[in-house]
Amino acid sequence: MIDPNRLLRQMVRVPGVQGLWAKLRLGSVATRMRFDITDRPAYAYGVHSAAVLAKRLGMAEMSVIEFGVAGGRGLIALERLAAEIGPAVGVHIAVYGFDSGRGMPPPVDFRDLPHVWGEGFYEMDHDKLRGQLGTAKLVLGDVATTVPETLRAGLPPVGFIAFDLDYYSSTKAAFGIFDGPPDTRLPRIYCYFDDISGPEIACMNEYVGELLAINEFNTEHPKQKLSPILHLRTEREKPASWNEKIYAMHDFAHPQYTTNVTPISDAFRQLPLSGVR
Repeated sequence: MIDPNRLLRQMVRVPGVQGLWAKLRLGSVATRMRFDITDRPAYAYGVHSAAVLAKRLGMAEMSVIEFGVAGGRGLIALERLAAEIGPAVGVHIAVYGFDSGRGMPPPVDFRDLPHVWGEGFYEMDHDKLRGQLGTAKLVLGDVATTVPETLRAGLPPVGFIAFDLDYYSSTKAAFGIFDGPPDTRLPRIYCYFDDISGPEIACMNEYVGELLAINEFNTEHPKQKLSPILHLRTEREKPASWNEKIYAMHDFAHPQYTTNVTPISDAFRQLPLSGVR
């Protein structure tokens, strides 16, 4: 008997097949997400994984966020993914994009890698972007101010965040999204950190940029931890470099952190008895 998963694994390795599959949109959303049949696989993985978690926790809605919108291609893709994945999973997904709206601010000090980025980089065309967005909410201003304001105004529980702010200082401020009450987030938030690796000239290390912000967050929050999803590459049907940029924010004190989310029908709930017939 032909194993369909094995056949699909072989097919996606053939040049051009993945692009054609994405264009034709064949198969279920879950299958296409599993084989990265999308132009933003890191975003797709985060949105789909968070939506499944929200559904298994009995939630009817959730939020996904992009920090660092710039020209808007990522936010447009995030909105498209939310519209596709939400109905397939059965969870309404609200989309937020946070950005200064004026390009990058001046770097604070060496921790912002001023030898790579600087003031005014990645400026946004507000009117053009708003014309391309549908339901996504664009939140403009300093994230140190807009994040707590958004939390106070209320939003559905956050399940996925793409961090693309480049700077240490901006990323550290964006982590304020984790400071809201438990009902503002899932117990595990999927996170994509675009800038834990960067251009070769950055000489990226744990003492600057996003990695420093992550390390400081973990030191300062004993019951919340940002951790890479270890060995994700070995679990994916098509291993890719973005697998190493996926983290989860674990909120160990969240009232639903220990809720079992394994479906009863999953085979791994009962291990086969070796040698028993």
